[in-house]
Amino acid sequence: MSKSIEQTLLERRSVRRYEYDPIPEGDMDFIYAAIRNTPTSYNGQQFSVIDVTDNDVKLKLYEITGQKQIKTCRHLLVFLADYHKMTVAWRAKGVAPSVFPQTVDGYTVGVIDASLAMMGAIAAAESRNLGTCPIGYLRTADPARVAEVLGLPQEVFVVCGLAIGVPREQPDVKPKQPEELVIFHDRYRSEDMSEELLHYDREITAYNQSRAGGSSDNDWISHITDYYREGEGYRLLAAARARGFLTEKN
Repeated sequence: MSKSIEQTLLERRSVRRYEYDPIPEGDMDFIYAAIRNTPTSYNGQQFSVIDVTDNDVKLKLYEITGQKQIKTCRHLLVFLADYHKMTVAWRAKGVAPSVFPQTVDGYTVGVIDASLAMMGAIAAAESRNLGTCPIGYLRTADPARVAEVLGLPQEVFVVCGLAIGVPREQPDVKPKQPEELVIFHDRYRSEDMSEELLHYDREITAYNQSRAGGSSDNDWISHITDYYREGEGYRLLAAARARGFLTEKN
């Protein structure tokens, strides 16, 4: 039985352990259809998706990222910012190419389009009682090796992966920031947010200490800052430029 829209959106959780059961073909067709119907800038559809089901390919990607859900999921969807198709179209029709894919806005448009497509896939999969988990390390771990494994042409860049499968676990839903810290009205909030952020930090600490499937003493502020510090070492600008993005100054 499919979930309601409210259940699909508000009960979503990241699932990292999956059963061996295959996903019904009709469910995957629905996910593909949701992806294809993604709203995109200019209707340019500056994205594409690779559905990885080959265990050898998944193992190679697991070895690069260390993300166990890549091995255990039935389908790994890799969402790509993609201007290669437009380059082919320009050549086919004899239209002079644009440098837009090389600009900051071009890169941003591709990332936004691919991200919207992934959210549509998540909603579609969750509505069919499937488990999902986004995997950002596919973008950051080793962009050149991932591109090689997936056979990516120039002007195609990994934005994020999405593991999909029949869930073997039901993790607790993580607490999110309260509405007052997320939804502002008419202009950015001017009131001091310090105490509310510290309260949320304590809430996440309590959640991590008691959550099902493995507890920890992680807080929110320091833990996320550690991720940021790790991210400081990524060389994504060079990786993006190597794929034909962000070479223009504008």
